[in-house]
Amino acid sequence: MNGVMDQLAPAKYSPYRVFSAEEWAKFRADTPLTLGEDEVQRLRSLGDPIDLEEVARIYLAVSRLISAHVESSQLLFRQRQRFLSGNGAGQKTPFIIGIAGSVAVGKSTTARILKELLARWPSSPKVDLVTTDGFLFPNAVLQAEGLMQRKGFPESYDVGAILRFLSDIKAGRPKVEAPVYSHFVYDVVPGETVVVDRPDILIFEGLNVLQVREMPRDGKAIPFVSDFFDISIYIDAEEAAIRRWYIDRFMSLRATAFRKEGSFFHRYSKVTDEEALEIANGLWTEINAKNLHENILPTRPRADLILRKGDNHRIEQVALRKL
Repeated sequence: MNGVMDQLAPAKYSPYRVFSAEEWAKFRADTPLTLGEDEVQRLRSLGDPIDLEEVARIYLAVSRLISAHVESSQLLFRQRQRFLSGNGAGQKTPFIIGIAGSVAVGKSTTARILKELLARWPSSPKVDLVTTDGFLFPNAVLQAEGLMQRKGFPESYDVGAILRFLSDIKAGRPKVEAPVYSHFVYDVVPGETVVVDRPDILIFEGLNVLQVREMPRDGKAIPFVSDFFDISIYIDAEEAAIRRWYIDRFMSLRATAFRKEGSFFHRYSKVTDEEALEIANGLWTEINAKNLHENILPTRPRADLILRKGDNHRIEQVALRKL
């Protein structure tokens, strides 16, 4: 996988400004650190070694940047109200942040950290977090359609349900329901939903949230999921690093969650270490690497902010789209 600037080269014509982690950290300015080390440990995903130093170095500046975007969005809304003379302007709708990236790259940790930081702004905004996992088709549907080996690929999601959900959120509708996914049983939980009730900010996280589809030849409108985003973030890293993180996580889960009766992957806890390693490598090669190359990585240049990690899971480079 090429680096950010390799893909966006030549730098002279790049739509991004690129900063080292040290340069980016300076943009924190006077943004207060409102999280503690114990909270960071609770929020991070298995295998992600993020600590309080990383939060201060990277995520406080990201929080400040998002704050600036929210303020600009509110200002534009008021200007539009004046332009329309109050005719049909309605009320300000939730600010939506999209977070994309490969499996095992750390999207969930980033989403949870940002949720906590944003909710602790002085204005105490209401911040909700929803992942696309709940919008996967149930396993029974995927099996009937022969898509179980394509789980996580764009065709395995109920895109219509995602678009309806985001449309309702942007319309400011109260008590919008989103389906719930269980990683333990590896399936959507029948009848279980989470209610999102008019948040100030919604974080929407998933593998393919920046995905586009073929445009219709007749010019009819086909909305993309990302059409509802006010800002988008892509978590990036070299493929070799992501592969290692995925396999390490698989082996760790094999010794923990997979051992529990009822786990979809319980069978993997009963094989030898060598067999488990072979299985993990196969899952990466046959499913996750293909999805990364075919669907996820091509969406990286569509992000407003690219956070690029090094081998140690720490962010080394930040690319910010120019205005």
